[in-house]
Amino acid sequence: MIPTRRFGRTELSMPVLTCGGMRFQHRWDEEPPKPIPAENQANLSATIHRAVELGIVHLETARGYGTSEAQLAPVVKTLPREQIILQTKVSPQADPNEFERVFRTSLSRLDQPFVDLFSLHGINQREILEWSLRPGGCLERARQFQKQGLCRWVGFSTHGSPELVEEAVSSGKFDYVNLHWYYIFQEHTPSLAAAKKNDMGVFIISPNDKGGMLYQPPAKLTQATSPLTPMEFNALFCLRDPRVHTLSIGAARPTDFDEHVRTLARLDEAPTLLPPIEKRLSTLWTEAHSAEWRANWDRGIPNWKECPKEANFREILRLHNLASAYDLVDYARMRYNLLGQGGHWFPGRPIGNLTPEEILPALARCPNPQETLAHLLAARDRLQGEKVERLSKSA
Repeated sequence: MIPTRRFGRTELSMPVLTCGGMRFQHRWDEEPPKPIPAENQANLSATIHRAVELGIVHLETARGYGTSEAQLAPVVKTLPREQIILQTKVSPQADPNEFERVFRTSLSRLDQPFVDLFSLHGINQREILEWSLRPGGCLERARQFQKQGLCRWVGFSTHGSPELVEEAVSSGKFDYVNLHWYYIFQEHTPSLAAAKKNDMGVFIISPNDKGGMLYQPPAKLTQATSPLTPMEFNALFCLRDPRVHTLSIGAARPTDFDEHVRTLARLDEAPTLLPPIEKRLSTLWTEAHSAEWRANWDRGIPNWKECPKEANFREILRLHNLASAYDLVDYARMRYNLLGQGGHWFPGRPIGNLTPEEILPALARCPNPQETLAHLLAARDRLQGEKVERLSKSA
């Protein structure tokens, strides 16, 4: 059975793996209602029942995940509800009444009188944080839902900047947080510390997809993480930290849990398995980037809002660094071409047709503007391609 961890102040016994409900749904558009193909619903049901059979009793979805909630409803009815930790998420609104309307739609789609965990979904920018925390705002309304027995605990999910996320976590006003944190993206480490201080549950979003598209890893990364697979390494890396309580597995089929379940059998070996792998990964990073670049690559980079044509220079450089060190080219290309399509979930734009003359003035505060410019242009040459049509928010 899957190990569990105390999910912060909620006192829930949280399995260290979560069944994320985005990738097994049939479609993104829900209105007007259309029939769900029998084979899709059967696969979804088999996936959930396999999860529960393994002890993965945390089922996580969102109002924004198309048909996911409605498809979950009949399956949850077949499960022992008292053993299931059911979570949904609703985006904060300027009008708390609209926020409440959408939340009640979620309960209706799920055909449940309550959910165990309710998240304010996507606190990714300051305005949304203000809609959440201000007197009479969405968090206050969510706490009313809690008093009414419509949810047991209230948290938030985020794709926001490290500074914004740490501020929200440090407020002490939420019971748990869904955030991104894994080997190739450790920038929310201060938020892990703040979450522990405030006794919050910590749920890691998308360790497999956003963690490097680890379901199809490059040979260079696979060799570096041996004897583990990259996915196994990343899972153990996250779960080695006791401040992390669960990893979302965006399962699309029953077998998608298998590799992680095998990994958990080696969790006690993490202190000896991981250091040699981390050393090899560090060596690859050192070999790919000069000492000066490693120390200074993001110094002086303006916020994407201040970059010409809102190009997200910092994220572009981060992706190029990963592609250069670990051959994560497909991952970096996918993320680069999502820029301009992801809204506040993944802000900023690609470099597009910006000229060196347009880019260089924005790099004036960088230690070596010409070197930074060269990296940005190399990133464009390496990564630009077809636009990505939809942002995967949890996989």
